[in-house]
Amino acid sequence: MAKSFLADKDICIVAYGETKIERRGGRSAYEIAAEVAEQLYKKTKLGPSDVDGVTFCVPLSECSNPFWSGYATEYLGISARWLQTSDIGGASAIGNVARAAMAIKSGLCETVMIMGADAPSTQWRAYYGSYRNEFWDPVGVQGPPGAFGLLMNRYEHQYGLDFTGLGALAVAQRNGAIKNKNAYEKLRQKITVDDYINSRQVSSPLRLLDSVMWCDGGNGLMMMKTSRAKKLGLTDRVYPISYDEISNFDCANQTADITKTGHSITGPSALKQAKLKPKDVDMFHPYDDFLFAVMLKTEQCGFAKEGQGSQFLRDTDLGPKGDLPLNTGGGQISCGQPGLAGGGVNLVEAVRQLMGDGGRRQVPNARNALVTGIGVIPYGRNWGSANAMVLVN
Repeated sequence: MAKSFLADKDICIVAYGETKIERRGGRSAYEIAAEVAEQLYKKTKLGPSDVDGVTFCVPLSECSNPFWSGYATEYLGISARWLQTSDIGGASAIGNVARAAMAIKSGLCETVMIMGADAPSTQWRAYYGSYRNEFWDPVGVQGPPGAFGLLMNRYEHQYGLDFTGLGALAVAQRNGAIKNKNAYEKLRQKITVDDYINSRQVSSPLRLLDSVMWCDGGNGLMMMKTSRAKKLGLTDRVYPISYDEISNFDCANQTADITKTGHSITGPSALKQAKLKPKDVDMFHPYDDFLFAVMLKTEQCGFAKEGQGSQFLRDTDLGPKGDLPLNTGGGQISCGQPGLAGGGVNLVEAVRQLMGDGGRRQVPNARNALVTGIGVIPYGRNWGSANAMVLVN
């Protein structure tokens, strides 16, 4: 395997920012982005004139705007030499970290703001085409919950599912959200495995507590060359050291196994590039639109054996001081999903932990983290984009 383009640790993350997640908060993605940027400036003592590169996800609340990145950077007062808007959904956050690293290395820019901001519970402007209106809508499959219900049914038929394992995951993430002041306030309530089991079914066997809630919010990072960070005296540094990405995994197969995902490639690849094995991972921060997605990734990234993900979750301490600290801030399931900025929830928590800012949920002696992203759920397939990144401090 070729050496990772990130292996030399010459690119680093020097700050993170995150808003409180709200439901129907009334603010636009522009306003949310400004709050994130303000946090990043405050931590780095930089200003708009110091930033010459910006990346964005595609906000569901601004999907109809073909000039989103240009308008948003103008709103933030940034004259950018390099812009990137990624449309790989929840995979965009770590995908943009990798793209920013390449842009910095190539000399296109020096200092990049990784921005995720969305307000879909206030204003929804998205229209899904392709398979969605042709195959899903006419028969009443109402978006991702319906698709994940089908995925779970297929997996249960092949391997069986221990729902107490998914319940244990729900409880572990909720415990993280209770200690996270940025989580959606109504979700900062304790739950039990029984609460999970008894929550109403949305798309059998998928339950209410398997699922995310659309919310508004934003998150971001500041990146630059390590040499520049040292020159500026920025001592809080986190290094992305490996990355892998795939879209449309096994798409040519007309009868694909929908329980197999692109993370079976990108997870092991990112770990191998970083010279790590699953047992070496200090924290796992997987994209979590549904608990079942997390479970599949425990298998396909190598933590659990195939078909035994639910048992692994049942028998593993997933808390900050446990065997495999997982989504320690609550993830999107228990914080709320700020639209297509959701991938940044998991990413920012990993950076926060590696900078030692976890507070009551801090993972002791955290040295590395595996972070994943997911983008879109196609018809008759597993998710469309799957990526993975290893971060170290």
